[in-house]
Amino acid sequence: MRSLRSILVTGGAGFIGSTLVRQLLNRPDVEKITVLDALTNTGNSNNLKGPDQDPRFTFIEGDIRDQKRVSQSLIEHQCTAIMNLAAESHVDQSIEKPHDFIDTNVGGMMSILSAARPLNIPVLQCSTGKVYGSVNFPRRLDESARLRPSSPYSASKAGADLLIHAAHVTYGQDVVIARCTNIYGPRQHRDKLIPTLIFHALRDQPLPIYGSGQQIRDWIHVEDCAQGLIAALERGRPNRVYHLGSKTEHTNIGIARHILKHLHKPESLISHIEDRPGHDSRHALDPTLALNELRWRARIPFRSGFDHVVRELAAHLRPTEPA
Repeated sequence: MRSLRSILVTGGAGFIGSTLVRQLLNRPDVEKITVLDALTNTGNSNNLKGPDQDPRFTFIEGDIRDQKRVSQSLIEHQCTAIMNLAAESHVDQSIEKPHDFIDTNVGGMMSILSAARPLNIPVLQCSTGKVYGSVNFPRRLDESARLRPSSPYSASKAGADLLIHAAHVTYGQDVVIARCTNIYGPRQHRDKLIPTLIFHALRDQPLPIYGSGQQIRDWIHVEDCAQGLIAALERGRPNRVYHLGSKTEHTNIGIARHILKHLHKPESLISHIEDRPGHDSRHALDPTLALNELRWRARIPFRSGFDHVVRELAAHLRPTEPA
């Protein structure tokens, strides 16, 4: 059991990170949470309103590529573990600017590992099931599956995961990887699929759907994901990969139709656009290892969880009435 006494959460101002911070602060054994975030792209300090009032919380604006800043944060706050959620994560943007994703996701991971190594601090990496590429129905991939990334984003995450494995083999570092399926929940960035569809639907604008919209994704609530990350850090075996999934599969067009129905909008708003290059047809992870070794499983039913999230995001994304 690793200590959660003082955790450095990189990327803690993001969608998943801010949820993780809230979950950690609910635990009595957590004495200090330090968030390191560059506040670029998906990072937003408003995501941390509430946690920032807790005396155990500290925020540092900084980049994970700055190894000196990471090292100083670990020493100053006497951190007992790092949970890395800092990443460039938008697939479309990775196609346009792949170098940014290599710099942050691979270079940043090297910086974190190098800072943690001399201090003997364990590292938990939040990775993605996208590193495997597409999988045909009805197969679900376990942790032994071959890495076959389809985009610069997923390739950069796979590269980071390989660096983590090498750090354990070469230096004996205590590292754990959690690979998550598609995540939904409050505070998700506007550029992601579900907030984008809600934003357009509320304005009666066409909902952009890549290709046929038959791409299949397994969806997990962000709170379940955060609990899985904590379980992986606390109880995961060194150099182990764990899958965090819910076995709840939906097509992209099915998600769009559900949102339109919930918002009382016509399906005629769905607009099919040219598919993006390298678009995986299906992602599906087998979470059995996480259940057996971490005693973790997704607990929030998709139907109730998704409807609640649509209501919450719609309230936030609704057009502002003119003055």
